[in-house]
Amino acid sequence: MTKSAWKTPFWPEGVAHECNDYKFPVFKFLDDAAKDYPNLPFTIFNGASKTFAQVKDTADRIAAFLAGKGIGKGDKVAIFLPNLPQFPEILFGILKAGAVAVNCNPVYTAPELNHQLKDSQSKMVFCMDHPVFYPNTVKAVEGTDVDTVILCSIKSYLPRFKAFLGGILGKIPKADKVEPGHLMFDEIIAQSKPTPPSVTINPEEDTAVMLYTGGTTGLPKGAELTHTNFTYDVMAITEFARFVHGEGKKPECLYGGGFHSFLGVLPWYHSFGITVALLVSTKLAAKLICIPDPRAGNPPFTEVLKAVQNYKPTFMPAVPTIFVAFTNHALIDQYDLSSLMGCFSGGAPLPPEVCKQFEDKTGAIIFEGYGLTETAPVVSTNPTFKKTRKIGSIGFPLPGTDIKILGLEDPSKEMPRGDDGEISICGPQVMKGYWKRPDANEESFVIFDGKRYFLTGDIGHIDRDGYITITDRKKDMIIVGGFNVYPRDVEDILYTHPKVELVAVVGIPDEKAGEKVKAFIKIKQGETATQEEMISFCKENMVGYKRPRVIEFREEIPVSNVGKVLRRLLRDETSGD
Repeated sequence: MTKSAWKTPFWPEGVAHECNDYKFPVFKFLDDAAKDYPNLPFTIFNGASKTFAQVKDTADRIAAFLAGKGIGKGDKVAIFLPNLPQFPEILFGILKAGAVAVNCNPVYTAPELNHQLKDSQSKMVFCMDHPVFYPNTVKAVEGTDVDTVILCSIKSYLPRFKAFLGGILGKIPKADKVEPGHLMFDEIIAQSKPTPPSVTINPEEDTAVMLYTGGTTGLPKGAELTHTNFTYDVMAITEFARFVHGEGKKPECLYGGGFHSFLGVLPWYHSFGITVALLVSTKLAAKLICIPDPRAGNPPFTEVLKAVQNYKPTFMPAVPTIFVAFTNHALIDQYDLSSLMGCFSGGAPLPPEVCKQFEDKTGAIIFEGYGLTETAPVVSTNPTFKKTRKIGSIGFPLPGTDIKILGLEDPSKEMPRGDDGEISICGPQVMKGYWKRPDANEESFVIFDGKRYFLTGDIGHIDRDGYITITDRKKDMIIVGGFNVYPRDVEDILYTHPKVELVAVVGIPDEKAGEKVKAFIKIKQGETATQEEMISFCKENMVGYKRPRVIEFREEIPVSNVGKVLRRLLRDETSGD
């Protein structure tokens, strides 16, 4: 992007149009916070906290342990954990060793995790000491390059009384048995020294994290995100966000030094959660509240409401379904949520009524943004002021990011303002490419005016005031509660059922999740099947948000002349019901 301003009279006052000084290793955020604020609490979990100095010490020990196991520059290490306090320690430890963190959805089934471990060529995996997650890990590592499995128990991260009581009552999750040769996290930390290896990092070239994203065809792909992809995004987000930090004060950049607290309700294996919650809180030396399961409680989401009241977070990055869960919670009026100042919404369109209801309940402001796994993830956001945000739009590009609307048929042509085209991104947060997928890279990037733009697959336009709006999706991706579901991924699993002849998967509207998955299935001649049978099969073979919530058996499924399933026809058919 040139040094000229994004053309809008509504650009937030005081916000720079460029972002500088972001080319450094991701772990510098932790090192700086531990140096400047060693005794401030960083991670908070069930009433216990770890300071920045303690988290750095553990991360350094992990880096030393990895180096001792032969893990070095560019090697892949998988993290298969929910939002536990070990997660930041492990992430920064991997990066300090010069290795690449491969973030894995902790509720993946064994086959789904196995694909990710194989494709990434991961050599080690950190998983939870848990009666379900650990056995899944044991199955998933079969046939992979993984030679070390490390179990993380929550016991040592609880207050002493809770750990003692939980141990007596058997309420602390624990694997039924541990396989020979598998290691315990607490033991390797105790046996390692806080002396990370000396590793030279090229922030713009070296991959820091590999995040898996799907597509309309084929299995999920690994997006290689560099250190700079993340550090730029964090620096740009904190430059753009302006809030009033006290009565009578002017809007300013987010305060550091422990002023803020972030609610870790988004999963950190996901790009949204890792950047906007985990890394932004580290940069600001803010508290990070660990929420492994936001749905916990009776009714669901009660425990997260308790966490807001008890720990008083000031910021909550979340997907729209979280805001829906809050506003519709039967007990919401029993909890004090007034500490929330701001909430970053992304992952799916935010319904205006949901925005209004949440803000009325909490007094916070929601500012909606847009991003993708391939862009670490944020590329644009609405101003953080009610008077200049435009609900329904995704706002303006972050400082230093350029967004162009390119022709759907001819990406060498830029569309005029107001006309729809493909949203295309050029900026320091754009990934270096898909791991081992030159074909996908060829399809996903275009050179325009001498610069490399990522083609998002989303259709939208820029209005006369400079606000960007998404109007449609070029791809068939389904968004379930902020999570991306790719039809081919679900279809490939359903095709492994011996009775299935043909299948098509589409997204249909859902009041709670935004969309839900519907599967149209044609059964092989001479076979019979029930919905219950198919639902049970899906539960065994895919993570919850991917599972079809509606199954319709069809004698025929529409296909094109070349045999391609016509999902759009089925989607249009369903929308007319």
